[in-house]
Amino acid sequence: MHTAKQWPAQAFTVQNGTEEPAVIIVKGRDRWALECLMHAGSTGCTPIDHPGPRWSAYVFKLRQQGVCIETVHENHDGPFPGHHARYVLQSSVSLGRRAAA
Repeated sequence: MHTAKQWPAQAFTVQNGTEEPAVIIVKGRDRWALECLMHAGSTGCTPIDHPGPRWSAYVFKLRQQGVCIETVHENHDGPFPGHHARYVLQSSVSLGRRAAA
């Protein structure tokens, strides 16, 4: 299925601390990643738990729109030991447009 139909443009309200809420429009894989982060909460997401081809690119684009996302570097063992990133949403994000309080 084409991502434009599966993940069309959607408005989200982003709140960072005491700053005024901002409305952003996100679509495609960037929207998919944002919704994964929203559902994961404080656990966050890794490319291992939520396979996606370009997590770092999705996070980069979301950060450019003002979404605060923490990157936690974690080590992993196994036949190919190394490290991976865990992305944790720090902004308060809600679906749609929300009026400022």
